Amino acid sequence: MSVTIFAKPEVQAFLQTLSGLDKPEGNPRVKQIIHRLMSDLFKAIDDLDITPDEYWTGIAWLNALGAAGQAGLISPGLGLDHYLDLRMDAEDEALGIQNDTPRTIEGPLYVAGAPVEQGHARLDDGRDTNGQLLRMHGTVYGSNGQPLPGASVEVWHCDTRGFYSHFDPTGEQAPFNMRRTIIADDTGQYSFHSILPKGYGVPPGSPTEQLLFALGRHGQRPAHIHFFVGADEHRKLTTQINIAGDPLVNDDFAYATRDGLVPEIVEHTDAAAIQAAGLDGPFAEITFDFHLTPLVAGQDNQLVERLRVAA
Repeated sequence: MSVTIFAKPEVQAFLQTLSGLDKPEGNPRVKQIIHRLMSDLFKAIDDLDITPDEYWTGIAWLNALGAAGQAGLISPGLGLDHYLDLRMDAEDEALGIQNDTPRTIEGPLYVAGAPVEQGHARLDDGRDTNGQLLRMHGTVYGSNGQPLPGASVEVWHCDTRGFYSHFDPTGEQAPFNMRRTIIADDTGQYSFHSILPKGYGVPPGSPTEQLLFALGRHGQRPAHIHFFVGADEHRKLTTQINIAGDPLVNDDFAYATRDGLVPEIVEHTDAAAIQAAGLDGPFAEITFDFHLTPLVAGQDNQLVERLRVAA
């Protein structure tokens, strides 16, 4: 038999108490958020007739998720990261700010402290011989439409096995492999050589995969390259490009694909192009420019502070 008790005065008073709203001590903002979240959960238990068995199954899953360190993985998988981007887009629209380079999710695998290079960088250490050589380059533009000398382009991506340095379960990658911070040259240009990354999936059998499978979904991502781009008097841009031609470009479990972030890939096999690029063989070329937006009242109003790995 299903019963509903959410609206009862004693339940509403209980929500006030458990949220600390009946006490002067504590953090008012935390109290406000917890009261709303717990109210929504209590009401969902009523509305959906969630059983104790179902509830404790959920608790066990949360314990497993935490033990696996996958909260940052299920967050994009449930669309929360993308929803935050949509809210920031709406804030920009209300302020009349146009993002010529779309933002998209950061993901959980950034590592602070990558080596800094001037103008150009080689990202990979050459040990992953399964990857196609890549040359990527472009210009960073400021809010006035002019190139931005000295802009910072942080870039990171995985290898052909789908593993990122510092998170590689095999331990094969050196620190900061396929991670660099590139300072744009006097004309605002950046460039790097690396290999084309491959797509990858969430860990098999993991709590994240278990939930996605229960939703009838997969946990796979298309091949992609991450970026933080910043400069003085401009807001920091968090974005990533997808590798064109990947079959999952429009079926990313993390919902990171956005219009304008799937640049064309040009294949080069002729000797002159190979020599001019300074590479050892045929390569793929991606040209991609970044357009930054101005500070709002002197502040980066959408700078995201979150716990990140540093090395």
